[in-house]
Order: sequence, then C-alpha cells, then structure tokens
Amino acid sequence: MPAHLDPRLLRAFLAVAEELHFTRAAARLYVAQQALSRDVRRLERELGAELFVRTTRQVTLTGDGERLVPYARRALQAQDDLLAAFAQARALLVDLNSPGLRTPRRVLHRARELAPEYELMARYESGLTWAAGEMVAGRLDASFGRFAGLDPALRAALDHQPVRYEPMAILLPEDHPLAALEAVPLAALAGEVVYAGAGNPRTPEWTDLARRLFEGRGIELAAPAPLAVGDEEFERLMAKTRTPVLVVVDFPPMPRTVLRPLVDPVPLSPVSLVWRKGLAHPAFDSLRRAAAQVAAEEGWLRRPADGWLSAKDSATMSAQD
Repeated sequence: MPAHLDPRLLRAFLAVAEELHFTRAAARLYVAQQALSRDVRRLERELGAELFVRTTRQVTLTGDGERLVPYARRALQAQDDLLAAFAQARALLVDLNSPGLRTPRRVLHRARELAPEYELMARYESGLTWAAGEMVAGRLDASFGRFAGLDPALRAALDHQPVRYEPMAILLPEDHPLAALEAVPLAALAGEVVYAGAGNPRTPEWTDLARRLFEGRGIELAAPAPLAVGDEEFERLMAKTRTPVLVVVDFPPMPRTVLRPLVDPVPLSPVSLVWRKGLAHPAFDSLRRAAAQVAAEEGWLRRPADGWLSAKDSATMSAQD
C-alpha cells in the first residue's frame, strides 16, 4: 500500500465510478480517454485491487470499487475544502505569454466568468520555456504554448491540455514586395531571411518550430538579435532590421507593418494549456474547463486539410486531445 495517493487518481476513479463509462468520464475531466485509463490502472496497482469490471458493452464497479467510492469522495472533499479555505489568500497565476495574444486571453477571460469567486491573475513571461521554469519553481501556475518544444526535463515536471492549432503568419514591412498579397504561400518565402526569436532564451520552443518549418524550403532563419523586452523595443528593433517575422494569425498589430497568413500549406502552431504537475488550486479546474469550452466553440482543435504540423508536435498533441 503506498504512503501517498495522488488526488488526480482518485478523481479519475470517481469520475468513472459515477459515469460507468470511460469516454464520458474523460470528457468530464477534460483528459484523453487513454490518459484516464492509465490513471485508473495505476490506482488499481497502488491499491492492489481491481476496481472495475470492463467489458465491450459496459463498465461496472467491483466490490472493492464500491467500497472505495465513499472514501474517495471524502478525501477529495477534504482537499477541496482545504483549498477553498486558503484560495482567497493566493491568486492563480496564469501566464499569457504577451499582451494582445487572443488565444490565452480568451481562455483566461472565460475562466474568470466560470470562477468569479477566485482571483486569476495574468502574467506575461514572453515564452513557454521561460514560463516553464517559473512553473517548476512554483512562482507561476499555468501558461500557454508549444509543449513539445520544451526540454524533456521540464516536460517531466509539467502536464498539458491541447487548446488550439493556431495558423501561422508572416509580419512584413508595409513596403515589402510580398505585402501586396492577401496570403503568402510558403514557397514565396524562399530566399528570405525570417526572424523567429533565435537567441531569445525565453522562446527556444518557437525558434525550433520555425527551423522545422523552414527546413527544405529555402527559408533562412535570422541570426540572433539583441533581446528586445517590451512591445516598444520589439517594434523599434524590427523597424530597424526590416526583417520579416514569423508570428501567428492573432499577433497584435505593429506600426508600419502588415500581417499576412501563410498558406500552401497552412503551418500550424500547437498551443497547449501547460501547468505544474500536482497543481492544486480551486480555480484550476475552471481554467481547464474554460480552455475546453473555448476550443470547442471556436473549432480550435480542428486541423485544416491543408495544414502543416511537425511530426513531433502531432504525436504530442494527439496523445492528449
């Protein structure tokens, strides 16, 4: 018998026990059915007891499963009561990457609507890699970005929920020859030097994605530039270098530039809600629920037929969505 049981395993068990259906239970918890099944099997191993009888037609509780239900409910209620008692003293700190980015902002706004009794505070760490270090250190609770692009040591301490396959775009000086196009085919960027954050210690996951996209297409990744902190400095540096910038379609407007979606194929930036494993805060479930709701309403997890996604990102996202 283990000395400690992860509350997540008890929540997985209880959802299946109440739904008697793994698919419905997974949808209720906003997790992949495969992940839910893993958690239930792990709990069974740790308790040394079979909790469910599974057939192709139905799921039923065993005697041990029925015996566990009231204990699981009491344990989880005690945890919820404890967190609620202390929640007002600590805000849930959610990194939105940069001001103006629509995807994380929409999710945070919805979460605030779902949990008005709690404080959900925005932070702006400018990149998932930097935010991941802050989450592991306990100085930040959640963030958004490309989970597959994180160092494996960071990924091991974090978990994620797919939110969006966000189409990518190119930010061009307004007098650039390609600015006259309504959409820019990737082939038209051949021979161009494009900035994608190279050298920025906060965003190596974005630079890696650009490198995978540019490979074999004749597009050159711009050399590292001085780290520009803040919108004003970034705009000044880009105006000085006049280098096209790889961004997403919802990137906020910049003076003297035009934003054009990329096509043929449409490159996709995989966005996940990312959090520290073991995170316990009464507003966190609302944040996950908000991410699932907005993604479903906007169709953010539907991949276009002509979309491009790196093999690494496809495997990481499909394992969770």
